[in-house]
Amino acid sequence: MSKFVDIHTHHPSGLAIEPTAVGVHPWDAASRSISEVEPLVSAADIVGEIGLDSVCKVDIERQTTIFREQLALAERHNKPVVIHCVRTFEQIMRILADYHLRAVIFHGFIGSPEQAKRAIEKGYFLSFGEPSFASPRTVLALEQTPLSSLFLESDERPVTIEDIYAKAAVIKRVTIDELKNSILENYNKIFSKNE
Repeated sequence: MSKFVDIHTHHPSGLAIEPTAVGVHPWDAASRSISEVEPLVSAADIVGEIGLDSVCKVDIERQTTIFREQLALAERHNKPVVIHCVRTFEQIMRILADYHLRAVIFHGFIGSPEQAKRAIEKGYFLSFGEPSFASPRTVLALEQTPLSSLFLESDERPVTIEDIYAKAAVIKRVTIDELKNSILENYNKIFSKNE
């Protein structure tokens, strides 16, 4: 039986596949630098979570600079990226077009079915977590997201990855085992590519 994949968690349990990540979060972009990430990126599975957040207090230009630096780092090291995107979908999509990345995963996706479709058309993955279920348009986006473009996550919420899979399986109208197998396939596609 397939293991659960928790593509983004702040509370590793050791009970699921939980890739390691290193990166400067946009909230920390004013106080941290790329030099902190560079020595750690080789040992990490993912560069993340990185991105842009128009709601936080950090200057968007500073966020953009460090976001671009980390995308370039991920590109050089052939690492997937986990994207933090808060009301900055258009800017992030434009910026991502400048890089050739191993994989792009929009974490904690909250957005419209149209945004989801655009990201998927670019070959990006969408990861859904507990907050995603509170947004009717995001539930619709999850419903319409192909299994081949899907991840699930616990993020920083006090919820188990099993609970997230159970909720997503109902929305997707599939069994938990089907969901586990598809998401494990997605994970293996990303991480079994030649380094």
